[in-house]
Amino acid sequence: MSRDGQLVGEFFMNGDVASAEGAICAGCRFFAGYPITPATEVAERMAERLPEVGGTFIQMEDEIASMAAILGGSWGGVKSMTSTSGPGFSLMMENLGLGAMTETPCVVVNIQRAGPSTGLPTLTQQGDMMQARWGSHGLYGTIAIAPSSPQEMFELTITAFNLSEKYRTPVLIMSDESVGHMSEKVVIPPMEQIEIFPRRKPTVPVDEYLPFKADADLVPPMGNAGEGYRFHVTGLTHDERGYPDMTAEAQDKLVRRLLDKIELNKDDIIILEEDGIDGAEVVVCSYGISARVALLAVKAAREEGIKVGILRLVTVWPFPDQKIKEIAKKIRAFVVPELNAGQVVLEVERCAGGAAETILVPHMGGAVHDPDVILEAIRKGSK
Repeated sequence: MSRDGQLVGEFFMNGDVASAEGAICAGCRFFAGYPITPATEVAERMAERLPEVGGTFIQMEDEIASMAAILGGSWGGVKSMTSTSGPGFSLMMENLGLGAMTETPCVVVNIQRAGPSTGLPTLTQQGDMMQARWGSHGLYGTIAIAPSSPQEMFELTITAFNLSEKYRTPVLIMSDESVGHMSEKVVIPPMEQIEIFPRRKPTVPVDEYLPFKADADLVPPMGNAGEGYRFHVTGLTHDERGYPDMTAEAQDKLVRRLLDKIELNKDDIIILEEDGIDGAEVVVCSYGISARVALLAVKAAREEGIKVGILRLVTVWPFPDQKIKEIAKKIRAFVVPELNAGQVVLEVERCAGGAAETILVPHMGGAVHDPDVILEAIRKGSK
């Protein structure tokens, strides 16, 4: 450990702990949360580590309050995070929408478990993917990232903080119990090797600052409470000052910008991993632990002579519409393994537009796919 409390070196840790360490490296100094399986280790690690780096951990009374607290912490000028799973994620939805409307940078880690309701608290699922996009009411853009290893839990937590600051929005890490509780080697580099996107501060005099006046990239600079700026922060439709404006014109202007600042910057936001797509007959499109399990099926299919590629969605939202459309014109089928009854597959099918068949490989959760089931879907798609 360095003198400033940062870990440096190689460690054996699970995904939950790795995410917490990524948050520390990203500059997170406030965590508010409520214990819930299988995300509790994130909170436990932050409770241990934040005092060592001059940060603050607080256990809230529930997930509703946790989400509210990190929004307030962020407006106070501190990078903030919470973690949760299924039922807690549902409770956070209203305040997640508040974070989108008030353009508050923060990170929410969801270690997905088998539901609905209490479900199987200790077992895995990818059942919250559509909730991540549409869970809160109204219209807003969403950024959601799906790690597939503890190393990525570390690295992509840093990415999540950078994106949240760059686009002034909550960012979701949509992991799952398998990745969260998987223990592997995690390499934490020195801080000088980690890229951090700082909060974009106002450049105008204090008396000229408008907290919701966007720059050319549609994102407003963000002053913080206590720095002399005047604020009015509300979930109501508001003008550039933050004052309520109850007109259809104001709603149209504001909501279009909330959508466009994500949609028009997709090329900067979206992260994909591709392998063997050129010349492929079938492409396996997946994310998180399912993408990792699918590697065994892809290896077996290639040994059989099937031309199969991989498209791993590291970023699930915003969705890579154009990439799917381009690939669909060149292949016979997409195979989409998911630990649910079919969620992201609907987006793949929509974007493919009938140019390629879309084959869902569902699994209700509790455990990961049998690679042989994915292999059979690949065989089907190649015929």
